[in-house]
Amino acid sequence: MKGDLHVHTLFSDGKNTPEEMVLSAIEKGFDYLGFSDHAPMDFDDGCAMKAEKLPEYAAEILRLKEKYKDQITLYLGLEMDSLSFEPGIPLDYRIGSVHYLEMADGHHVSIDWTAEKLKAGADTYFGGDIYALIEAYYEKVSTIVQDTGADIIGHFDLITKFQEQTPLFDETHPRYIAAWKKAVDAILPHCQLFEINNGAISRGLRTTPYPAPSLQQYILAKGGRLIRNSDSHRRETLGK
Repeated sequence: MKGDLHVHTLFSDGKNTPEEMVLSAIEKGFDYLGFSDHAPMDFDDGCAMKAEKLPEYAAEILRLKEKYKDQITLYLGLEMDSLSFEPGIPLDYRIGSVHYLEMADGHHVSIDWTAEKLKAGADTYFGGDIYALIEAYYEKVSTIVQDTGADIIGHFDLITKFQEQTPLFDETHPRYIAAWKKAVDAILPHCQLFEINNGAISRGLRTTPYPAPSLQQYILAKGGRLIRNSDSHRRETLGK
């Protein structure tokens, strides 16, 4: 079975309409395609879907399901952030991801905006201790199923997004390893499916997918499963 369950469109921060993504998937010989635009949150980050667009989003995917049912199987999903609210539309699946840490003063530390912003978050809120920020990130990831009802764990080690080009920490450091292992162990009783996410590769930020090979091995050894997704934001990178 060939397909992709992590796909974004113009309903959030993607570059193409859902129908353009469907046509691209059919051209690529996909058996299935799942839409997972960013679910609304209670603050505007410029990427997430607007809450008022949810009914239109659901209606459009359901329309395309019917229109192309003889060519491809389509699924209606959302990428739910730990800060997303319940969408109120019928979903086939949810991807659970952490993109932000909410601080006590109401500000948000972005995990995947830029390396500079990530370092500034550590300096401002964690006394310059990047490992304390990492521990807070994985602590939030550890409850992503409870927070979002996730069926798939999205880009589990997103915190490493900038490591190849602007390394901020040592991925072999005991504190880092302990943090991600603790999160995996906390998630697995509730959800066993983690994605292999190629999104940072198509954006030229990494040469390897999330999660790192050592994390993949640990997840599998602990009884987890892996599914390959592109995290595509445009039709050209669909399935890559």
